[in-house]
Amino acid sequence: MAAPVRERVQAVAVRIGYVPDAVARSLRHRATRAVGVLISDLRNPFYADLAAAVEQRLRARGYHMILANSDGLADEEEAAATLFQASRVAGVILAPVTALATRQLVDAGVAVVEVDRQLAPGECDAVLVENEEGARMATGHLLEIGHRRIGLLLGELEWQTATERLAGYRSALELAGVPFDESLVPRSSFTAADAARMTGELLDRRPDVTAIFATSNVLAEGAIAEIQRRGRRIMTDLSLVAFDDVPWMRLMQPAISAVAQPTIGLGRTAAELLLDRLDATAPPEPVVRRLETTLVLRGSTAPPGR
Repeated sequence: MAAPVRERVQAVAVRIGYVPDAVARSLRHRATRAVGVLISDLRNPFYADLAAAVEQRLRARGYHMILANSDGLADEEEAAATLFQASRVAGVILAPVTALATRQLVDAGVAVVEVDRQLAPGECDAVLVENEEGARMATGHLLEIGHRRIGLLLGELEWQTATERLAGYRSALELAGVPFDESLVPRSSFTAADAARMTGELLDRRPDVTAIFATSNVLAEGAIAEIQRRGRRIMTDLSLVAFDDVPWMRLMQPAISAVAQPTIGLGRTAAELLLDRLDATAPPEPVVRRLETTLVLRGSTAPPGR
């Protein structure tokens, strides 16, 4: 279209309030400027902050986000993957529950970045944190101040986060010469209610426990509820450390010691890696990036018997 004609068309479009049809444009170009983002639990501040960081970076590069929440359910995750395909998204960032949705998208030619956990290694990019090192630091701190009977609250072992944090816990015990005791590691789902129940069962079965390491903020929430229900005091009666520092932990009395994840960094890195993939500036092979964690010590941990 010649420049004078284009200018007249644009002037008319402004006068009548015409808005370009992004869907029609996507049909012509086979993809929109949208990126699908799938998280496991929108109520969890970790995932909310992660999604906000992704959206901020995408917006800065002229993309918008389509957000879906799976509630940790495989069926919901696969339904979201199908929705993303139907919406012709340019790419997808997801915290996977299983590898099925990732493979569905990759097989359809959609660029994918797994974030927080990796369930399809070698098939797409991933951005993770140093889960094992973070758990080793948290457990090592409890050991250094004298604890030997440390309960560990774990989520689903099918998820990489749980298996790596278990490995860090075991590694710290081994370094301190403390035998691993399976009875100190109850299995839990990723719900506060189940964590409270498992904490109660742990304390009933092992009244000699002096400290608990909860491997997520949700599990820590459940542990605190059960400890308080029993009339026991955090720090004085039981030390508590959590993985995943979230704002409410600083507001507790005492405040909760925690392994801080670079949540904003996770979201930004995942978005940048996806955009590099879309711009064909990423390496041809799948990339895995790991970010460091930090142990933040507060008042919830003290030597046993204090």
